[in-house]
Amino acid sequence: MRIFSRTISTILTLSLLVSCAGCSIFKSKEEAATDYSADDENSITCMVWDRGNFPEGYTADDNALANWIRAKVKDEYGINLHFVSVDRSTSDTTIKKMVDEGTAPDIIFTYSSSVFGYMTKQGKVTDLTDSLEKYGDNIKKYIGDIQYMGAYNDLQVAVMKRRGFKAPRHMAYIRKDWCDMMGMDVPTNKKQLIEYLYAVKEQNPAGVDNVIPWAMGGDIHSERFYQGFVGSYVDGLSDRDAFIYSERYMVVADGAIEGIRELNRLYNDGIISLDFTADTDNSKYIKDVTEGRAGFFVDDTMSPFTYISEMKKTDQKVEVSPLLCFDLKDGGYRNVTEPDYGLYVMVPASSKNKTDAVIKYLNWLADPAIAEMVNYTPDHEKTEEGAAMAMAKDALFSHGYPGNPDDYCIVNQHFDFVDKKDAQVSTWTQNCKWETEEWFDYFYDLCVQDQFTFPGNSLVLDSEAKYQVDLDTALVEYVYNLMCCPPADFDRMQEEEYGRLKSMGLEEVLGERGGLYDSGILKN
Repeated sequence: MRIFSRTISTILTLSLLVSCAGCSIFKSKEEAATDYSADDENSITCMVWDRGNFPEGYTADDNALANWIRAKVKDEYGINLHFVSVDRSTSDTTIKKMVDEGTAPDIIFTYSSSVFGYMTKQGKVTDLTDSLEKYGDNIKKYIGDIQYMGAYNDLQVAVMKRRGFKAPRHMAYIRKDWCDMMGMDVPTNKKQLIEYLYAVKEQNPAGVDNVIPWAMGGDIHSERFYQGFVGSYVDGLSDRDAFIYSERYMVVADGAIEGIRELNRLYNDGIISLDFTADTDNSKYIKDVTEGRAGFFVDDTMSPFTYISEMKKTDQKVEVSPLLCFDLKDGGYRNVTEPDYGLYVMVPASSKNKTDAVIKYLNWLADPAIAEMVNYTPDHEKTEEGAAMAMAKDALFSHGYPGNPDDYCIVNQHFDFVDKKDAQVSTWTQNCKWETEEWFDYFYDLCVQDQFTFPGNSLVLDSEAKYQVDLDTALVEYVYNLMCCPPADFDRMQEEEYGRLKSMGLEEVLGERGGLYDSGILKN
């Protein structure tokens, strides 16, 4: 039997929260806003992503977690804190608009280096250097080694969030039960993968309707569906090229076109989801996977945990296995991981009088013990190995918590347990009852094998600030258009599509990146 621990202080905190569930221990969203003042330096607002995942009757600013955070920050610092919801799917566009219009919260954030570059180059965010020096002890102690990425012209203009477990950006998954039905091993390279994909098309081992050997969606905001495959055709990647083509630009690096050409062949042979580009919200892709029609797929590393659990509800005999199969010429893999830094957390220039209060709050969030309470809620339990366990959605909602409490943990997710294999595996095993400890042990080993992190730098290039936001989307469209065109039109289409990228500043960006690398002044 598992033994769980919970601190006395946590129990006391929850007794307050639960006793007030449904009645709100603070004011309603409309009433709460009345104690915010743009002129009060101790009154701040913080952006939080809205995924439409709040319990009924609650908001981003009025839920049990937001209220717990607000009470703690008020008690410790005398700061009035409120949260402003921003739609997750359009957050970068929204915050740029809000900053331009002067309506942005006092704390904004983005994962996009191009949005960060735009904000800094245009002078739309403020200097945090002095406030960090005065009030940033936890930030320096726990996540100081990544803060250079938030610097601009030797000034600190963003607090960088520290990621937790160093997972790959994307992971491939295969129907192992289908491999077994066809007498095939789980592939370890592209040749074996392609043999499996064509076998699925020809044999349909499970006899499902409308079988899809390789399922993809059409989200233009992410390259996850194809990047690992295409990138594996870019061989002998030098440090210079890794910097220049980091990372969405990999599709225009030497060799990448052959990977895209192979995807074109697979698509035209009926291996890849038909008309996947029309599936812009990935809803059909997710439905195809969860309803058991897909033989292989690639996604953000842990997103398929949800898909697999849904499949298991229908058929316990389903076996889905993670795998590394996009091999390089030397037989190894380029298992691309996220860098240690994540969000760029910034303060709009219009809130420059609030930087002390902002840093006090962010510094509080940087404490790993506080961050764990925020990320997993004050009511979370722990495994025997000391790893925090995420609460199920129903449990979160019953206590008045948001469905994604981790969205409030915007500074530090590097908890004590994430660097210990047994602890990390234990939290997956306890949270995901649909698979065994052995499955997650194997998953962990794949995550840490042949890890590769693209180099980053703290400098903001003029060309990136000018072009990268639009190029990020255009590069995905470039691949999608080439994948779906008739094979006879591929070379002509590639020339036309590349010409469009050039007209959008592609070569200017790549050239400036190369020049920066050659200058020797990079802060990597």
